[in-house]
Amino acid sequence: MNSPAVPEWTGVALSISLVAVAVVIAWRQHLGLAREVVIAAVRAGVQLFAVGAVLLFLFQHAGLPGGFAWLIVMVVIAGQVAGRRGAGLHRSRYVATGAVALAAAVTLGVLIAFGVIQSAPRVVVPVGGMVVSGAMQATGVTLARMVAEARGQRAVIEARLALGLSAGDAFAPHRRELMRTALIPTLDATKVVGLISLPGAMTGLILAGVSPEVAIRYQIVVMYMLLAAAVMAALAAAELGQRMLFTSAQQLR
Repeated sequence: MNSPAVPEWTGVALSISLVAVAVVIAWRQHLGLAREVVIAAVRAGVQLFAVGAVLLFLFQHAGLPGGFAWLIVMVVIAGQVAGRRGAGLHRSRYVATGAVALAAAVTLGVLIAFGVIQSAPRVVVPVGGMVVSGAMQATGVTLARMVAEARGQRAVIEARLALGLSAGDAFAPHRRELMRTALIPTLDATKVVGLISLPGAMTGLILAGVSPEVAIRYQIVVMYMLLAAAVMAALAAAELGQRMLFTSAQQLR
């Protein structure tokens, strides 16, 4: 039996009217985005159907190894997406993939090792997806800011190198600033959680009929793991990216 909180397929079909409203607004305001809205909506629907089929197979047949395999796929995709933000940085996609993988592995490893979450694919995959998504965002911003700082402050960095500073010391002030920028969205979201909006995990559990007290406990775990993943991803991206900025001769590429 379907949960009364979950829309039927007729409700899903009717929700397309909301997309139509967005398309009309974009068209009437001459934003040039009406086609993009349609493409985004169709793509989202197709992707969700495909992912739903994959998850159904994983949960029923593949077990935990299949769940971890799907997490690896998500990490690789996230690395490609975040790596594009660092276009211009040497091997930016490898850097992004490494940063996301490290943050996801450590965060999920701690949660599973201490029994905070169950080591079942039905739990590991969605929780891992949230971790990978948060790490991807932090990594993308870190690399984007790194490229911008390296280009905009090239003369300053090279002046420090000329004075005899190492590559790490020459770039250190910029590294601190870009990491701060990358972590601001996650920190702001953590500060106001529950005050401005109910987060996704908590909302989903409440809609599924779970007690608000239980939903709150789960959401606290989610927010803390996202915060940790973002910090680790930003740090790893800054460390690995900095190494790609300079040659072995301590010269800015």
